[in-house]
Amino acid sequence: MNKATIYNVAYAANVSLATVSRTLNNPQKVKPETRERVLRVIKELGYKPNAFAKGLASKKSTTVGVIVPDMSRASVAEMLNGIAVEARKYSYSLLIYVMKDEISDEPEVLREVVASQVDGILYLNDEINEDQYTLLNTIQEEYKVPIVLANTLYPYDNKLVTVCIDYFKAAYELTKRLIGEGRKDIYLLTTARKYMVNDLKEEGYLKAIKEAGLQPKVVRTSGDISVNTIHFNELFREGVTIDGAVAVRDSIAVSFVNAIVEHHRRIPQDISVYGFQNTKYASLSRPKLSTVDVPIIDIGAKAMALLKKEIDGEPIDIKFNVLPHSIIERSTTQFSEE
Repeated sequence: MNKATIYNVAYAANVSLATVSRTLNNPQKVKPETRERVLRVIKELGYKPNAFAKGLASKKSTTVGVIVPDMSRASVAEMLNGIAVEARKYSYSLLIYVMKDEISDEPEVLREVVASQVDGILYLNDEINEDQYTLLNTIQEEYKVPIVLANTLYPYDNKLVTVCIDYFKAAYELTKRLIGEGRKDIYLLTTARKYMVNDLKEEGYLKAIKEAGLQPKVVRTSGDISVNTIHFNELFREGVTIDGAVAVRDSIAVSFVNAIVEHHRRIPQDISVYGFQNTKYASLSRPKLSTVDVPIIDIGAKAMALLKKEIDGEPIDIKFNVLPHSIIERSTTQFSEE
């Protein structure tokens, strides 16, 4: 069974998807030498265009591709709810693409999304480096597929529309609150794997720590509970001095809270803990977790609304959209409101 796609043809012929489609649908609009090259590649690859692919130049699919890092994350599920509600207003369907752990798979996933002829892409994956951003920007510019980043960002450029909170500011505020409690040995619990949003949280933490003249203490672990539980238990067995912690995710914070309880330390008397995102884990935790409330559903809805404007060719005045966050004080900190 031949698996050649319109993307394969465009890549091999060094043309855009729209050019391939015009060659199939309106060949008179394509330069003869380009048309001949595309037709030659189509023959060589044995590409068989379906009706959906052939309609690229003249139709909209009313479908949006949503790229997510992990469907098991509570924050991803909540954001998809916001996206879905907004998408229904425009009678748009969603195609969900889940990224695998191996970053080398990302280019292939993006090619698959483009080849599926979606009208636009919502990119929720929170790991963005220069190469990834360049690839996304290339897709938007060369293949004319609008892209919006949701709950993630690439802070060194503003070519892609972005919807997020100020991660740096939020982590800075959490750390300042712990310092205000009189905490001196404050740890940042982050991921060993590099994520742009977690890097910004770390920068906010380090700024507050430096201003207070304290020693930064960063633990790099995994988002996988089976892994970070081992790391946290080792931390306590080693007898380190710790009286406060900021975790980059609620799930990591809850795992740390469990380790505190396991090692017979009191919360928040001995150790105060903040999480990040105010997912269901924060409310289900015992004691309940203090955390940053990220308006995750609103981020999803806003991202979808902006993507629709891009699809329709409407101007977007503000490319970098920062939504407000708040801090929810619960039982894991001394400023508890519950």
